[in-house]
Amino acid sequence: MRNEMPVIFAAHGAPMLLDDPVWTQELAEWARAMPRPASILVISAHWAHRPIALGATRTVPLVYDFYGFPEQYYRTQYPAPGAPALAERVRRRFDAAQVPWIDEPERGLDHGAYVPLLPMYPDADIPVLQVSLPALDPANLLAMGRALAALRREGVLIFASGFLTHNMRYAFRPGIPAWAREFDAWAEDALMHFKVEELLEFQTRAPSARIALPTWEHYAPLLVAVGAAESGGHAATFPISGFWLDGAFTKRSVQFG
Repeated sequence: MRNEMPVIFAAHGAPMLLDDPVWTQELAEWARAMPRPASILVISAHWAHRPIALGATRTVPLVYDFYGFPEQYYRTQYPAPGAPALAERVRRRFDAAQVPWIDEPERGLDHGAYVPLLPMYPDADIPVLQVSLPALDPANLLAMGRALAALRREGVLIFASGFLTHNMRYAFRPGIPAWAREFDAWAEDALMHFKVEELLEFQTRAPSARIALPTWEHYAPLLVAVGAAESGGHAATFPISGFWLDGAFTKRSVQFG
């Protein structure tokens, strides 16, 4: 019988993360330190759909959901096997929790999924299923994670992908703003001590929340991970931290269990 898998939230950067030797090495080392998953369930900031949608259960083309980048990034491939068995288990979990869902059989992995997966599992030999975020409602996101939590005991790595600070007005400016440090420090404390209510109410309880996350779809996957971590080991560690290019985007990633 497999040990319970951890739940993770990974900062996923942008396509050019793949050219960052430090960050890709950190991701690779993180994957090596975890048990090898039987399959991976990805919840990315870059796919929202209500009701929750389950993506392709076979290998289909990636979704290059970004604009104006060099051509090389539109040639990236990650031909991971589909995960039809995992999809069926997810459907059953959602049905049991009365969570509505639909299938989107042509929807491939977006960059919130394949960018971190490439350095973590470069052989693309682990089945991957992506599911969408529902509406940006903290309680619904937490409930989604709770509905999926039992999959941890079946060898499934629940893989949430986003960013804890995401303000594009400050993208690639030099220097780490004070507000980014404040929000990152708050997140570290709230996650370390598993302060679920604070994490849910981050918009009113976290310092600099409005500037750190003027829109919060990149934070939303974290709440799914928190919900999935509640029922099992939820001691938090931070395999990756610091700020990307010494700017406003925190690289903080978290592992529960």
